[in-house]
Amino acid sequence: MFTPLLPSVTCGTVEARSIVEPIRNIVRKRGGAFRFWEAECYKIDPTSKKVHCKSGDGTNADANGEFVVDYDYLIVTVGAKPNTFNTPGVAENCHFLKEVEDAQKIRKSVMKCFERAALPNLTDEERKKNVHFVVIGGGPTGVEFAAELHDFVNEDLAKLYPDVKKYVNISVIEAGEHILTMFDKRITHFAEDKFKRTGIDLKTNFKVVKVSDKTITMSNPTTGEIAVPYGLAVWSTGIGTRPIIMDFMKQVGQGNRRVLATDEWLRVLGCDNVYALGDCATISQRKVMEDVDSIFRVADKDNSGTLSVKNIKNVLGDIYQRYPQVELYLKTNQMKGFHDLLKDKETEELNIEEFKKALAQVDSQVKMLPATAQVAAQEGAYLADCFNRMNTCEENPEGPLRIRGAGRHRFKPFRYRHLGQFAPLGGEQTAAQLPGDWVHVGHSTQWLWYSVYASKQFSWRTRMLVVTDWGRRFFFGRDSSSL
Repeated sequence: MFTPLLPSVTCGTVEARSIVEPIRNIVRKRGGAFRFWEAECYKIDPTSKKVHCKSGDGTNADANGEFVVDYDYLIVTVGAKPNTFNTPGVAENCHFLKEVEDAQKIRKSVMKCFERAALPNLTDEERKKNVHFVVIGGGPTGVEFAAELHDFVNEDLAKLYPDVKKYVNISVIEAGEHILTMFDKRITHFAEDKFKRTGIDLKTNFKVVKVSDKTITMSNPTTGEIAVPYGLAVWSTGIGTRPIIMDFMKQVGQGNRRVLATDEWLRVLGCDNVYALGDCATISQRKVMEDVDSIFRVADKDNSGTLSVKNIKNVLGDIYQRYPQVELYLKTNQMKGFHDLLKDKETEELNIEEFKKALAQVDSQVKMLPATAQVAAQEGAYLADCFNRMNTCEENPEGPLRIRGAGRHRFKPFRYRHLGQFAPLGGEQTAAQLPGDWVHVGHSTQWLWYSVYASKQFSWRTRMLVVTDWGRRFFFGRDSSSL
């Protein structure tokens, strides 16, 4: 499933089948090199190295419905579930947008809302309620869905329901001061201005405290609590931990965390031969200051008790690999190299205390990777490459020097390369933020979005289906059927 196009599925711009590639197709193309079982994994036992599963939809009660798989290496990629923050009524009354089924349910619900609003026996207030669409969460998914829905209403449904159009209202509720806070401020401001111009009701600094089947109650420091009626609500405020991961974290001593912690090689901390990637895990980057004494000893090959610039340069590549925050710190502070950290020194030699002082601010650059498809895709490609070259790298390690031990690490640690991000804003306009502080918003960026997302599809089959869906929408409009 290509998750970035889920908002397009909710409004019929793209069909669900177009962004999904059957696993069996992949198995066939790989010549049966691996096996696939459609089942739910409900427990991981790292002690005995077993995975407990149950087949089908989990309703099979006989003994044959459950089975156990032994493993030598385990890769955990179960993703995450929507985070409701224990807000009353959210699970019962809101839609989520994490799976294809979620997008299909939203699409059907939108059409039901319009059909109800078109009934002749309703008052104006009842019509307004039925076609009040509320998006809770001002992140990329929520914003893109709101923009997609706005285009669907104005370009397609307005022609089918001309008497209902004037009652439609789309609201975006965000607890913070701005939407799209992970983007450049220029994009944030443009998106907010565009929403206001196009009539999308943007409510910032509002926190949803309760959702009933008829109203959404939200609070604001100035206005207090307000209850608004709605027809459909989509909850898009972040991700939570799946039960299987919560149970597994307790077993490996990570019970107080939100997601699985891994090292820079994606190995789960506190567990042998288990790897995790995607939304269910995050890399726990080692701090330079935790290992500064060991780094000093490795660099001080002549045991003089001091480091020269030459000593540092000899291990600089290994330091960059093992502690990417060092390189990031230098770039952030516009330093050409490690020697810039030492430019105020009167001597070319550093003792351990001077070395610590030079590195003291570096760990401020440690950041968690975002829970995006881009990160998960790069992690998956990295781990596959490591496993494919395991024997080769066992004989010829290519990783950095072991700071606490002898020799080198078998593999280079994972390094995320941010390739940029898009934010479709409706009206054939998209915002793009690419590396190098390149920011652009407009119609030309929309075509860049089309080309990038088409190229990222799983196969030529899905690529052609998605492009065909876009072409169909240009000529015939979006599909408004509720099938």
